[in-house]
Amino acid sequence: MTFDYILTVLAAGRVTLALAASALLLSIAIGLLCAWAKLSGSRTARLLAGSYTTVIRGIPDLVLMLLVFYSFPALVNLWLEEAGIDYMLELGPFMAGTVTQGLIFGAYMTETFRTALINIPRDQIEAAHAYGMRRLHIFRRIVLPQMIRLALPGFTNNWLVLAKATALVSLIGLQDVMFRAKGAAEATRQPFTFYLVAAGFYLALTVISLLLLHRLRRRYALHARGAKS
Repeated sequence: MTFDYILTVLAAGRVTLALAASALLLSIAIGLLCAWAKLSGSRTARLLAGSYTTVIRGIPDLVLMLLVFYSFPALVNLWLEEAGIDYMLELGPFMAGTVTQGLIFGAYMTETFRTALINIPRDQIEAAHAYGMRRLHIFRRIVLPQMIRLALPGFTNNWLVLAKATALVSLIGLQDVMFRAKGAAEATRQPFTFYLVAAGFYLALTVISLLLLHRLRRRYALHARGAKS
């Protein structure tokens, strides 16, 4: 019986990985957009991006998740009812978790990407303009490779924290690793066994992520040394 429960917990790893991947993609999109806004010449864009990162980083993750899952749909449904619109907004645990984690780590990705963009030598971009390169080519061949290399250390840290933070979504009913581990612990009265299985899953995810991202960092470091030589 214990082995069957362990398999059930590990099978829920697919939900955890899907949630982490979805939130990561959303956080990257938000991070790139807000990094651009913070470095733009528009005062309004800088103000909006700065307000977003300040507010999001100042609210505890659990509080924000509860706001997204419970309060936001209730508020929207109240507005729809007052407007006479026959529609009810419902956010499932997966969607609420994706949005919450995407918003939270989008704020951290913003600073990671902004710092990387600032540290790209401006003379390289100016030289590319002088050679008549188009903006798209400059971004693809000069800005993007260097931004990835410079952002990878911060990106790695953000991803590892995000992957572990997905465990919070079990509190709103998502059937992920932590949710299944809690259910198995209560059913068998073996909390140590199943919480240890959950811990092992997250540890394995962390180790695999570190290995893959380390290889990616080495690859971009080799490209950078080759470009300099």
